[in-house]
Amino acid sequence: QVQLVESGGGLVQAGGSLRLSCAASGNIFSIRTMGWYRQAPGKQRELVATISSGGTTNYADSVKGRFTSSRDNAMAYLQMNSLKPEDTAVYYCKAVTWSPGLLEVWGQGTLVTVSS
Repeated sequence: QVQLVESGGGLVQAGGSLRLSCAASGNIFSIRTMGWYRQAPGKQRELVATISSGGTTNYADSVKGRFTSSRDNAMAYLQMNSLKPEDTAVYYCKAVTWSPGLLEVWGQGTLVTVSS
């Protein structure tokens, strides 16, 4: 079993930066891909970024060039620069694990609010 805990959310002005962290615990060696998703009020949850176990990243078009995903052992990070009000959302960390069989694990989310 893997557990995920996000941190680093908060209130920031447009143009500012935040760094989200995702701490994994439990059977961390079963983690394959990790990802960041977000859900704004009244909207569906959407993909922000993914990072494979080999470090390959993938980003939503809306955040390319502004957000950077990285991971280090049991931690994953999302560096968010040039934040916009439309980035306001609850951000979730997700891990895809193999234990065996693929299983998705989600964190509880952290709120990011960008003021204009």
